[in-house]
Amino acid sequence: MKRIYYLSTCSTCAEILAKVKPGPEVEMIDIKENNIDGKTLDWLKEKVGSYEALFSKRALKYRGWGLHEMTLTDADYRKYMLEEYTFLKRPFIIYDDHIFIGNAKKDVEAAVAFFSSL
Repeated sequence: MKRIYYLSTCSTCAEILAKVKPGPEVEMIDIKENNIDGKTLDWLKEKVGSYEALFSKRALKYRGWGLHEMTLTDADYRKYMLEEYTFLKRPFIIYDDHIFIGNAKKDVEAAVAFFSSL
């Protein structure tokens, strides 16, 4: 699997993609148009260890929906990410078994280094 799940209206995603420079073999998926599917989300969870690691607590709806006041389970995180794309950390970069999640500096640097080595 060679995919990048990103948000086309997100300037941070655009900056990261400009640095990563994925090749034409990478399928680009705008999560606003096509949210991630359950099978892929489950596969990612197996790779990173939890749904919470894939969940964005920075999303405006996290507080707006009162989720910050709840004790969420892994099943809750999964449900909300499949319901609403804004709960996905972004971007999700998948290149075979190499996975880079979110926009943390170390993750972006790792993705850039990986794609530079291809």
